Amino acid sequence: MTSLLPFSRRTFLIYAGTTTVGAFALGACGGSAPSLPKGVALVQRFPNDVLVPGTVRLPISLAVQKGVLTDADTSLPEILTAKVVDTASGKTVVQQVTSTKHTTGVPQPYWPFTVTIDTPGIYSLVVDGGPSDGAAFQILERTAVRIPLVGDALPPFDTPTTINDNGINPICTRTEGICPFHSITLTEALRSGKPVVYLIGTPAYCQTGTCAPALDALIAVQKNVGDSVVFIHADVYTDSTATTPAPAVKAYNMSYEPALFVADSKGILQARLDAIFNEEEVRSVLLSATGIS
Repeated sequence: MTSLLPFSRRTFLIYAGTTTVGAFALGACGGSAPSLPKGVALVQRFPNDVLVPGTVRLPISLAVQKGVLTDADTSLPEILTAKVVDTASGKTVVQQVTSTKHTTGVPQPYWPFTVTIDTPGIYSLVVDGGPSDGAAFQILERTAVRIPLVGDALPPFDTPTTINDNGINPICTRTEGICPFHSITLTEALRSGKPVVYLIGTPAYCQTGTCAPALDALIAVQKNVGDSVVFIHADVYTDSTATTPAPAVKAYNMSYEPALFVADSKGILQARLDAIFNEEEVRSVLLSATGIS
């Protein structure tokens, strides 16, 4: 996940978990805990300022002091089990949730936990066999979040196309050349009467290396679903200096990348994937949101 906006001190504290969440100490969470590496930490692969009550997706990776772990480093569990604790009261609000390891098409394995949280507050995802303090996350009131949320109408925007770049150069930083998702604007896509999948991300300049795999995942999915779904991509910088956020970023009040928005045929946002996702998750979300796979 790459941050696009300057950090205040408060924002930094919220986002600090994106690199090293949890103490570097192995916490005991019961006899059934998986065998995790000594000194394991949880790495948040999600932004912490856009989560609201309802279904919440919390992808994590595992790390030690030398960095994020891969299967080349050690044998990582296929399934992780966790609970969710309200940090204010200490009460467990989700007794048990499991997640399967995702490895295909991404630079590091990740486990996307999905939980339902109904009340704003600060919580912790505590993984069995991991650090006892877990990975903290914050649930905000919907009114406090400015990016499009599930249930909202996806806002139209004239994304750069091969015909009209709207002052963005390049319009797509994919290494292999411009991706096939720049033939029409997002505004036009939302008028098509078809489901819309909209990716905001910069393949060339994403610091954690997740934007290029995200775009590759979309290309793979689009080859299967054909023209039954409209796919749109917007890069996040105005030029190759990668210093000025593009209007597409400002239009959606984005503070991170990549982000994937999946809207139904009426343009209502049905799902959003943040920060890290692969082809498997895109297919699953598209099926649940639109019935198309």
